[in-house]
Amino acid sequence: MKKLCYQTLEEMHYDGYLLKNAPERVLQFGEGNFLRAFVDYFIDMLNEKTGFNSKVVLCQPIASGLADMINEQEGLYTLYLRGFQGGQKVNSKRIISCVSRCLNPYQDFEALLKCAENPDLRYITCNTTEAGITYNPECLFTDIPADSYPGKLTQFMYRRFQTFGAEKGKGFVILSCELIDNNGAELKKCVLQYAEQWNLGEDFITWIQEENIFCSTLVDRIVTGYPRSEAASISEENGYIDNLIDTGEIFGFWVIEGPESLKEELPFEKAGLPVLITDDHKPYKQRKVRILNGAHTSFVLGAYLAGENIVRDCMDNEIICGFMNKTIYNEIIPTLALPQEELENFAASVTERFKNPFIDHALLAISLNSTSKWKARVMPSLKGYLKKTGSLPACITASFAFYIAFYRGQDLTEEGMKAIRGADTYIIRDDRFVLEFFDAHKNDGTAALVHAICANKEFWGEDLSLLPGFEEAVTGYLKTMEEKGAYEVMKGLL
Repeated sequence: MKKLCYQTLEEMHYDGYLLKNAPERVLQFGEGNFLRAFVDYFIDMLNEKTGFNSKVVLCQPIASGLADMINEQEGLYTLYLRGFQGGQKVNSKRIISCVSRCLNPYQDFEALLKCAENPDLRYITCNTTEAGITYNPECLFTDIPADSYPGKLTQFMYRRFQTFGAEKGKGFVILSCELIDNNGAELKKCVLQYAEQWNLGEDFITWIQEENIFCSTLVDRIVTGYPRSEAASISEENGYIDNLIDTGEIFGFWVIEGPESLKEELPFEKAGLPVLITDDHKPYKQRKVRILNGAHTSFVLGAYLAGENIVRDCMDNEIICGFMNKTIYNEIIPTLALPQEELENFAASVTERFKNPFIDHALLAISLNSTSKWKARVMPSLKGYLKKTGSLPACITASFAFYIAFYRGQDLTEEGMKAIRGADTYIIRDDRFVLEFFDAHKNDGTAALVHAICANKEFWGEDLSLLPGFEEAVTGYLKTMEEKGAYEVMKGLL
């Protein structure tokens, strides 16, 4: 069986969409599963639907990566998007053909810099992980290449500036996809720091600021990557070997913060794609964090204590799913600023995503670092609801009791805090100072434990015991759990 390449597809008389030749108009820092199932998918769709006619040249951001494998397959790979959509099970397959090649700057840095001399190049996309957008003052302009991603980007942009000078229209639209707040603005800040540290000149700094658009973006798609257990059967079914198969959920949403003019340059709307170009991405990020991530954090710990192990199974449980929906629709959505219909449509998509038959999302995996997650994802809804209505949101308050019950461990080890669920044991995983706090208070009575946790400013940045009635309500839910279990608490709130 031959490997996936253009000739193999020709021999198989493949009649799907393929773009063989087009100018390289996009440079992408990152060649991993997420970008290939998200950004490159959208660009491939743009090419087909609107004649965007652009190839993407990938750049491997760290020394080890997929460059050789990508080049061996001529940039081609098979993408499967799977899940529920409109109540129907979907398993869609597409061969992505927008990738031209992949560069390894650790082997040939000059090949990357030569891309900066390409007059057709206009867009730069990136996802170098949350740790990627950092300023490392030890990076030097003469490094081949600079260690940090912003350092490499500064070197690349300087070659562009050297090649085209102040010529209008030769700057870049930079679409940052890292999972940090204001990712585009943070990336720009780092680039300007390097330009100044490396004494690259005021003209270059002016060019960075005036001729380039650093877009902060929100990305939303669960990407499950290479389907190792299915790869052999998939290859048999397809008739070719693909070492770059990628998989993800069918849902996808990309919010790009940028000027109105980008809508003409990047005609996602014309292609009917779920990509929104707006002057403010923050309400959409808040929507995702509060509804999608907040729903996870609100119910998974209680659901685990109630005997469930996988998110999908929770959606088939009338009580647990009902608790989650009441949390979202009655307590989270009223605190958000976007139109009600938009929020409810997004909430409906969340339930479909959680039902995905292709993803076994373990509750214990989601439980990792639940302290910081509850603070970032759920606490804002608690305070927003209290401010708006003057009363406590019952389900969110109960979720705090679930958090405490889940974290009541027995034995602190190097691996984490051991705890008991029925006849089973599980490991609580969080920052060490969190686990040490719970270990120190594991023999506290219920009321004393709740007070200690509520009043812990190191956890929450404030004293939650000062919220009217909160501590007492949490204590009540926790005592009910001790007597009847988490499931009965959820049931009693419906």
